[in-house]
Amino acid sequence: MSIDKLQPRRATLGALRRLSPYVAPHRVALIGSGVAALVATLAGLAVPLITREIVDGPIGGGDLSQLPWLVLGVLAFGLVEAGLILVRRILVAGPSNRIETAMRADLFAHLQRLPVAFHDRWASGQLLSRATSDLTTIRWFVAFSGIFLVVNGLTVVVGIGVLVWLSPWLGLVVAVVAVPLAALTLILERTFSRAARSAQDQAGDLATLVEESALGIRVLKSLGRGRTLTARFLADARELRGTELVKVRILAALWAVLVMLPEIALTVILGVGAYGVTQGTLTLGTLVGAITVLTYLFWPIASIGWLLAEASNAAAATTRYWEVRDIVPTVVDPPSPRSPTRPVRGELVLRGVRFAYPGSDREILSGVDLAVRPGETMALVGATGSGKTTLTALVPRLYDVTGGEVLLDGVDVRSLRLADLRTAVAVAFEDPVLISASVRENVALGVPDGARPGGRADAAVWEALRIASAEGFVAALPWGLDTRIGEQGMSLSGGQRQRLALARAVLGHPPVLVLDDPLSALDVHTEAQVEAALRRVLGGVTALVVAHRPSTVQLADRVAMLAGGRIVAVGTHSELLATHPDYRTLVSSLDDQREGVGA
Repeated sequence: MSIDKLQPRRATLGALRRLSPYVAPHRVALIGSGVAALVATLAGLAVPLITREIVDGPIGGGDLSQLPWLVLGVLAFGLVEAGLILVRRILVAGPSNRIETAMRADLFAHLQRLPVAFHDRWASGQLLSRATSDLTTIRWFVAFSGIFLVVNGLTVVVGIGVLVWLSPWLGLVVAVVAVPLAALTLILERTFSRAARSAQDQAGDLATLVEESALGIRVLKSLGRGRTLTARFLADARELRGTELVKVRILAALWAVLVMLPEIALTVILGVGAYGVTQGTLTLGTLVGAITVLTYLFWPIASIGWLLAEASNAAAATTRYWEVRDIVPTVVDPPSPRSPTRPVRGELVLRGVRFAYPGSDREILSGVDLAVRPGETMALVGATGSGKTTLTALVPRLYDVTGGEVLLDGVDVRSLRLADLRTAVAVAFEDPVLISASVRENVALGVPDGARPGGRADAAVWEALRIASAEGFVAALPWGLDTRIGEQGMSLSGGQRQRLALARAVLGHPPVLVLDDPLSALDVHTEAQVEAALRRVLGGVTALVVAHRPSTVQLADRVAMLAGGRIVAVGTHSELLATHPDYRTLVSSLDDQREGVGA
């Protein structure tokens, strides 16, 4: 991404201001930390003043009676400075980590509330970088760089004031140098802020590539695409390196300015001060004190550029954080939710349902009418791309209809709380999604407290595994229910993963089941086992089953055929075979596909 093409963004200060909801509860500790840091710095500034007294007093006058007290004064201010630095760290450590934790928790919770349509558009690496590295950058700013940006700025101002008090002419020299210093710093900081945002976006893209490559490593290896992905990774990494080098060059220029101008000021002060001492208009102690003050200010002045760069990084991270947090969830609980019928009968009606994906004008569904009676199993068939999976996603409100309505027991699903709806409707997807956890935790994922070992919870998990014909292979695992199955369940076969997903769907005995091709990853023997199990579980629930196999169709009481965005035929399998030529053609193609898989 070219830095020049970046969209204009909020000013650094405006972006950082958005941290206030998280910072405000800890403002006392953070302000206390800043005050401690400022007083510690000012205590260090007192040392040059004592140095002046030592040079003009005991050294210049030859009276050493005051020297012990002045030396003890230097020691005392040094101890005060060290003690206050310790206090600052103690005060800031807890709040800064709590701020990071709160922001991360809120971001994660917000990601759970955002609809599937959002996750379809956003790369996972971009979200990951916002939840990890960006928040670490923000915590560092809150704990250190933000505080010292203020403290060091005030230190420079006070230091210049001390120089003016020591000698107006010497203070004027430093003040004149400070004007171009501030101007150049601001110019370079603005350029750096654009580079910082670009680098963070590129890092997110790189994280996405690494994550996708790790998850798809088996496919990449089997296709021999390792070199291609490596080349793409290196290209993205080089682009990120180029942006980081831009940041380095900007910082190098900034540091050069911040180091060079104070050195020029020191040179001028030495010349002007030495002339004043020889002319008797300036004491040697005042000159030594002024040089000591300016030397003491070298670090606060030089650090301002780095601290401004850190502020730019934090501002970019804050902007990226709120880019996600500002997205308003569209699939939410209604303002006045209705309660589902008790018990839920499971009557499912789709009336005039229309749907188009966000950002698209093409409707996938254009007026679907379908009624599934309580306790009935309805198979949904259609050509690839006809919208079967999309239709099933509308029932649990993974997406919301763009027209028409989906009714559960006569109540629009948009009128129900999401928690109530998704308790009544369980879903098993064609691609079984498993987490890196134990078998128990994967099966009990949707049941509160179901993942706790022992007792009724385990009995319910084993029953669900039995229904899904997964009891045998789970019992054979090294630690049974406690066996961790690895990321995405890749240590299991495709059929085993799908049976675990089926077990998860039936665990809570939901009155409505939505199954998206539940037999897609099963071999012939396992398919027969799961079919028998499904016949048992489907007998007592309402089920909408996407069917890609003739055997799945034959599990259903009735079949609905989807074509052209509408339901074009509904009936039993035998009725549609006898009366609908398009259905016969479709079933024949399913048979051909099944034979191909079996071969």
